Amino acid sequence: MKKDFCLHGILLCLGIAYCSHVSSTRRSSKLRQSYHGHHEKGKEGQVLHRSKRGWVWNQFFVIEEYTGPDPVLVGRLHSDVDSGDGKIKYILSGEGAGTIFVIDDKSGNIHATKTLDREERAQYTLMAQAVDRETNKPLEPPSEFIVKVQDINDNPPEFLHENYHANVPEMSSVGTSVIQVTASDADDPTYGNSAKLVYSILEGQPYFSVEAQTGIIRTALPNMDREAKEQYHVVIQAKDMGGHMGGLSGTTKVTITLTDVNDNPPKFPQSAYPMSISEAAVLGDEVGRLKAKDPDLEENGAIKYRILDGDGADVFEITTDYQTQEGVVKLRKTVDYEEKKFYSLKVEAANIHIDPRFLSRGPFKDTATVKITIEDADEPPMFMNPSYNFEVFENAPADTIVGRVHAKDPDAANVPVKYSIDRHTDLDRFFNIQEDGYIKTTKALDRERRKTGTTSL
Repeated sequence: MKKDFCLHGILLCLGIAYCSHVSSTRRSSKLRQSYHGHHEKGKEGQVLHRSKRGWVWNQFFVIEEYTGPDPVLVGRLHSDVDSGDGKIKYILSGEGAGTIFVIDDKSGNIHATKTLDREERAQYTLMAQAVDRETNKPLEPPSEFIVKVQDINDNPPEFLHENYHANVPEMSSVGTSVIQVTASDADDPTYGNSAKLVYSILEGQPYFSVEAQTGIIRTALPNMDREAKEQYHVVIQAKDMGGHMGGLSGTTKVTITLTDVNDNPPKFPQSAYPMSISEAAVLGDEVGRLKAKDPDLEENGAIKYRILDGDGADVFEITTDYQTQEGVVKLRKTVDYEEKKFYSLKVEAANIHIDPRFLSRGPFKDTATVKITIEDADEPPMFMNPSYNFEVFENAPADTIVGRVHAKDPDAANVPVKYSIDRHTDLDRFFNIQEDGYIKTTKALDRERRKTGTTSL
């Protein structure tokens, strides 16, 4: 019984001694670091042991853009061969050693002497070594470690372009995609929300909206009409920190133009168009023009004209002037004022290209009446007969009536006709004609000298 008690006591003492040794070993292997007043563990929160007698440290970090009065303590290097008697000398080499990073060769404390910018360089690879201060002989092989520059939100979002231009068809349905704008943030996207962007619209509502995560701009109102307003100016903001207060922001301008669709039927501005043409006009002469108004552009506003009916449908024709979008009325048959003084046409103007999406806004055609007046032309008198034959006795005295001719003015005014003899056909002046058309001799005639004569009037 006494032996058992002694054995239990020995085992208990050994257990206490072992626990005390482990606790002491763990305490001596810890690395104290300062990161602007806060402690940060390694990538996986583990203490890294290179060997039994090697370096022990967590991963080092230093916050970018630090502008304090003193150098920044990045961390402390400590070897487990260092007993604290000052015989160990710490040496630092590698990227930025001696310029950006300096080490206290006694304590192993590392300081950053310059302000660092993560966007210029995100990390530095350094080499640490412990040597004997008197002999400079390495006490163990050198070991590599990394100092990472920790990001702060010091970069505002920047758009790829200062100005964007985009088009979207008028009358587009709500939610139609217009354009995607993209901003970038130079801050670290893997750390915090410094590079997490949220898009919002500052100007351009209620016509457009923007997707917060993608920057896609979409239409927000239905039935936007190009003929009412063609161009919109939109301002989009990108804000980091997930859009929360305190985040940095950038903006861009987007000019959005509504493109044309055929959503307007042609309309004649008046129901009737008066025109006139002289009866002396020749075939193909232009009578007049009319135009239906269509605010749509190019092919969407293209119009073709045609005659539907009317008492002048076979006398006149209508063609389309595609340069001016006018209907051109032309003479197809000759007209006679004395025969018919007025004509009427029913004319149609119709769009050539129809968009079936907007048929409910139609019909995409319109009609108007064209009233054509025939103007009287001053036509020459017309003889009732194409030729006249008269007989007269020879030796008939002067002023003997030979015969009478009759001509009539075809014009409606029926102006009295005046007669005269073409003297080239009566060089001897044997005849004369009176105002009433009677032809008389002016001297005695001799049959044997001249049997017949021809006279033109």
